[in-house]
Amino acid sequence: MFKASKKLKEVLLRKKVTIKKELNRFPLLYAKYMAELEVNLPTHLTYHNYLHTQYVIEKAQLIGEKENLSDKALELLMVAALFHDMGYLFQKKDHENISCKIVEKELPSWGFSQEEIDEICTTIMATKVPQNPKNHLGKILADADLEYLGTDLFQKGSSQLFQELVHDDPALNEEKWLELQIDFLMKHRFHTRFCKLNREPKKQEHLQKLLQKVKSN
Repeated sequence: MFKASKKLKEVLLRKKVTIKKELNRFPLLYAKYMAELEVNLPTHLTYHNYLHTQYVIEKAQLIGEKENLSDKALELLMVAALFHDMGYLFQKKDHENISCKIVEKELPSWGFSQEEIDEICTTIMATKVPQNPKNHLGKILADADLEYLGTDLFQKGSSQLFQELVHDDPALNEEKWLELQIDFLMKHRFHTRFCKLNREPKKQEHLQKLLQKVKSN
């Protein structure tokens, strides 16, 4: 069984990722591929950057533990979280599919079976909007990816995403962005019991504030 070195533990602790000894491949995967994201993602990705991936990993672990996943399932979930936006290294459109191609290319050399790789890819595809998870891990990752909608980080995340989208569409203004946010929040649904109970109420608060903003304009 892999034991993380002191140096690697320090790296991961700086990035606020908990090491569980059962997840013996994840620390090395994290160190290698998070560095890839941190160095090579386009700088205009103010939302879909390595910090977002780090956040999703943390929330996937939290929700996964609340869902009582086995250590094995939790490892697959966290690997899917690590790779879910890797496709942004190459393109925005259909980046989830690109992420899966990267998984299929990279993970066999790390000892993952084809069955595990298929499960990871199915889980990654659950983050594609509109979300339609096909497995339990997909429900968890889909919620981890948009967990911020039901937290105090909503406004910060919204601002970062707006900035990123304006880069691709300079015609996007705050009025249109307000409409898009309202539409998105009204259509969005959490999939896990944890997020339904603990994130949905705050999400509804954010929605009501946006609706009130429209009325006051």
